Amino acid sequence: MFNALDQQLVLRKAIQYGVTYWDTAYSYNGGNSELGVGKFLKRYPKLRKKMFIASKASQIRTIADVERRLQTSLIRMNTNYIDLYYLHDIEGTERLTDELRDWAKSAKQRKLIRFFGFTTHRNMTTCLEFGARLDWIDVIMTSYNFRLIHDEKLNAAINACHKAGIGLIAMKTVGKGSAAKKIKTEEERKLVEHFLKRGFTEGQAKIKVVLQDKRFSSVCVGRGNVKELDINVAAVLDKTGLTQADMEVFTEYARATCSGYCAGCAEICGAAVPDMPYVSDIMRYLMYYNNYGERDNARELFAQIPGRARDKMLSTDYSLAEARCPQHMPIGKLIAEAVSKLA
Repeated sequence: MFNALDQQLVLRKAIQYGVTYWDTAYSYNGGNSELGVGKFLKRYPKLRKKMFIASKASQIRTIADVERRLQTSLIRMNTNYIDLYYLHDIEGTERLTDELRDWAKSAKQRKLIRFFGFTTHRNMTTCLEFGARLDWIDVIMTSYNFRLIHDEKLNAAINACHKAGIGLIAMKTVGKGSAAKKIKTEEERKLVEHFLKRGFTEGQAKIKVVLQDKRFSSVCVGRGNVKELDINVAAVLDKTGLTQADMEVFTEYARATCSGYCAGCAEICGAAVPDMPYVSDIMRYLMYYNNYGERDNARELFAQIPGRARDKMLSTDYSLAEARCPQHMPIGKLIAEAVSKLA
């Protein structure tokens, strides 16, 4: 989601390290993510055959929008095909229509894409269960991390997709929450110190959690600068496996800090506060702002929430949503923080 147009060094380093699966989207960084890939491929066109590029149709309403997004992405990235094309950010099954299936088939026949799928970080269980029954979905990218590994329903849905032969890509693997990231609690200190003694950072350990799960083909993590790329690549190349003791440390930490992490079960808070169906989105935008340093992106996404909803955010009663939240998040307090920072 970073500005690849002005950070070509990161892309060159990625190729040198053997990082050839590149994930982008029509909407990322105002288009500069895809434009950056295009700038790179214009300079190094022979490398295209070594790369597996994924992009996404975001902010769409119709099949015509999907086609326009695809054509724009092809032009931006200086390529005549995209290896994996996603319908971006679904939260239910209503967008996975026969019309979309027919479009995906056509795009493959026209050799514009090789594989098709969708991404989801809200109501993942429902989306994965439905996707497992569709024979035209090749790949699904879903949130999955050390906080979600004990979710039995989510794991059952992941099993169904894996059994159906659907490729699975994990995102949000670091499991950052909505609260600002500071090592200020005993739980956080214990987590960091435990893994440093093991020879890697907590971030590297979080990547390893998912890489050890053979149901997943890959992990999608950010590479905003060369230092981050170095750390992520080192986590993959290091073959030290996590022990049961390591997993217990993660479990203890997840339990102690769950009130700051939105698990994406938007249907729960949506049913509790039907007039404000954006709670899960707002938690994610606040996470981008507080923990990913993506302040402009967070504000832009927040601004896309309809004005009538933004106007009543602070006057809405979130007590029922808080009571039903499996993570026990202080939703009202976090909404107020989001309005203060993002509005």
